Amino acid sequence: MTLLTVEGALDYISGICFKTGPPSRVGVELEWFPRDARHPEHLPERERLMRAFADAADLPLSGTLTMEPGGQWELSSSPADSVRDLIATTDRDLELLRRSAAEAGLALVGMGREHGHPPSRLVDHPRYVAMEHYFDRDNSSGRIMMCSTASIQVNLDAGTEHDGPDGYRRRWRLAHQLTPVLTFAFCRTDRPAVWAAIDPGRTGAPPLDSPDPRLAYAQYALDANLLCVRRPEGAPWTAPPGLTFREWIKTGELDPGEDRPPTLDDLAYHLSTLFPPVRPQGHLELRVLDALPGDLWRVPTAVVTALFHDAQAAEDAWAALELTPIRKAAAACFDAALSALGRMDVPSSLIAEVARYAEEDLP
Repeated sequence: MTLLTVEGALDYISGICFKTGPPSRVGVELEWFPRDARHPEHLPERERLMRAFADAADLPLSGTLTMEPGGQWELSSSPADSVRDLIATTDRDLELLRRSAAEAGLALVGMGREHGHPPSRLVDHPRYVAMEHYFDRDNSSGRIMMCSTASIQVNLDAGTEHDGPDGYRRRWRLAHQLTPVLTFAFCRTDRPAVWAAIDPGRTGAPPLDSPDPRLAYAQYALDANLLCVRRPEGAPWTAPPGLTFREWIKTGELDPGEDRPPTLDDLAYHLSTLFPPVRPQGHLELRVLDALPGDLWRVPTAVVTALFHDAQAAEDAWAALELTPIRKAAAACFDAALSALGRMDVPSSLIAEVARYAEEDLP
């Protein structure tokens, strides 16, 4: 087996974090709290939730359904070639999921942070057991994040190798610069504060002033502490405190007496335990949005897509970011998105939803 070196690890991450090409696709990941339909203040018992999830997971969905540590259901769409197609496909999936949940007496509730119940992990996968152990070393925020928060994640193509509006460097910077505006417009709870209190080495943004975002993100990833380490069945996945992946490569050992250098598979899994506000997974994952009630998820999905898929809207967004206070910047970004949506192949009902949100729901 070829040993993994720091240089090899940097090359690997740099090679996969930004996959470039003409940007056109969009995807969405939606998290929901399944709650008793008649008594949403009561947590359904674990066995009931698990049965309902198993039934829902058997549905003929276009996307993928998974369960988060606190029992949240996450629907991850397949990439779509347009926001029209994405919303239509996701609407069909949600109709199936909501119907299945209703048959179990449950409703899918959209909110960024649930305060009514103490955070309680329902999923016993060793990854989540190790995550809980890791975060509990610092404070309760990690456990709250795992079990009591839910989000909307919009996924976009990284962009091209060029330096123009479609270039991945510019789209990477725009995604980060838009983060405060998106948080202001679409976060209705203290979920952002919960995330801010978690290990900044894996939840904060990497350096954005580097001319080489690939290398900057690769360095960020190697300097993040190990959160968990996959081990044989029955062995805990807990990681030694304070050990970065870079140090693991250099020393070739985990706990005292556990001499095992990391493999490429270990590195790939480590990357899945990093949670920056924008995560480059080949495409860009924008991870800063609260889950929202009902079908309001369509609004941030449409706004983000418009600002990245329409060149004029992207330029208008850059100009909007210079405005103060932040509400003025947010309103200008909505104006840019609405103009772009008018030029895109989207239903008039979606444009009306975005316009209504801008008028009635901006803080």
